[in-house]
Amino acid sequence: MKATRWDQRLDVRADDDNLIGHAGIVLLRRVADRTGLTLALSAVLPKGSGPGWRDRGVALVQLACAIVLGATNILEAEQLQDHWRRLFPRPVSDSTLRRTLEAIDTPVAARVERARAAIRRVVWTLLALRPGGFPWISVCGRELAGWYVLDLDATIVTCTSRKEGAAGTFKGSFGHMPLGAWVANTRECVAMLLRPGNAAPNDVADHKSVLAAALRQLPLPLWSKLLIRIDGAAFSHDVLDHLQTLTTSRRRVRWVTGWAINETDERAIALLPEKVWTATLRQDGEVHEIKGPDGEWLTYQVAELTGLRDLTGWPAGMRLIVRRVKPSRRDAKKLTAFEKRTGWRYQIVATNIPSHHGLSGVPASGQVWFVDALYRDHAEVEDRVKAIKRVGLGLLPSKSWQLNAAWVLATTLAADLDAWTRLLLLHDEPELAKAEPQTLRMKLYHLPTRLTAHARRRTLHLDRTWPWTAAFTAAWQRTADLPART
Repeated sequence: MKATRWDQRLDVRADDDNLIGHAGIVLLRRVADRTGLTLALSAVLPKGSGPGWRDRGVALVQLACAIVLGATNILEAEQLQDHWRRLFPRPVSDSTLRRTLEAIDTPVAARVERARAAIRRVVWTLLALRPGGFPWISVCGRELAGWYVLDLDATIVTCTSRKEGAAGTFKGSFGHMPLGAWVANTRECVAMLLRPGNAAPNDVADHKSVLAAALRQLPLPLWSKLLIRIDGAAFSHDVLDHLQTLTTSRRRVRWVTGWAINETDERAIALLPEKVWTATLRQDGEVHEIKGPDGEWLTYQVAELTGLRDLTGWPAGMRLIVRRVKPSRRDAKKLTAFEKRTGWRYQIVATNIPSHHGLSGVPASGQVWFVDALYRDHAEVEDRVKAIKRVGLGLLPSKSWQLNAAWVLATTLAADLDAWTRLLLLHDEPELAKAEPQTLRMKLYHLPTRLTAHARRRTLHLDRTWPWTAAFTAAWQRTADLPART
């Protein structure tokens, strides 16, 4: 058959040294250079010594680019650079990359974080100037214009070896449990704290540390409005008290968190008359319905619990919103006696969003159905967690705690570069701007090219039939339009 004879007279030769693999490096590296990240890191990292020492800022940027392209350890980062020898004549060896990470102790890490914050201010300024302006999130069809949204979440990074700090987790696995903070508007990971695997999900000191680090990263304007969302696993009285203290004379902070239900809450829920329950809404503004076991359509319902629950000692102005859903089969073993008796599964959300005024500038944002939808929108942080675990955080490469902490910092730099590339270069390509890391690698970052030189100029030649060639060339042109930082 002709269909199986396609390989007749086909030879394979490794004889071309002008090919560039993973050409997406040019977009990532140019974003790092044009925004000033490379120079900023070079200024804060310790200088090397001896003949032929390498600029550690450049080495860290190269490592971050390699992580975005799929490197999961230092050796893979070195090997990826073999594809770019024609672009970057002096690839950074794995030993140099390791020495760079070893140099990032606590004082150096603090300087790197300050450099990240300075460059983030530049990037956010560029975002405000782009078509469409700064990205504001929408909930139930309402745009939260002027509100910066910060999501906190912890995740488990498993390991099979005895790495420093690795321990059994509360879910029965073994590894570490870093805690991070993401800006929902831009999908940037602005803070990540490496923690032992047995760290408590609601550790107050850790949440204070991550919140402080995240606030240092956010280039918020004066009189800014900040919304913080945390899931129920982090619930504690002290965490809520701390969230309440974050409001200052120049910054308004609203928060919405999960709440651990106890018998006192169930007694308050039992006092709710049936008429106060109202349907919840999906993120598109439509009524949230599911099909029941008998084929009937059931609506999720929500109600205000604040007036029926004694909140003495809790933050002033705090509200409780209760949501009830028909339990699924997998929920059957978790139901309390009260839930089995009523036939509903209950969840409670705590917030300091006022019922009358809500979020300023957002109509009806104080209503119970809106607060419920706002909290459920926090679930998108799970996608951010999965994304960063596919961009370096999924595997800690060393047995050393210090080296792994430095790798986590390099991972957040990689996540910054990935986010900034999407925000600044692909904002009119929604399919690429919101693609999963593996999808973006396949369509854009891992694009093969041919490098030629003529008249003192170098040219990367792309396959004109590749579906995303136009997006790549447009993104490259936009990097040239970015104001260079010197």
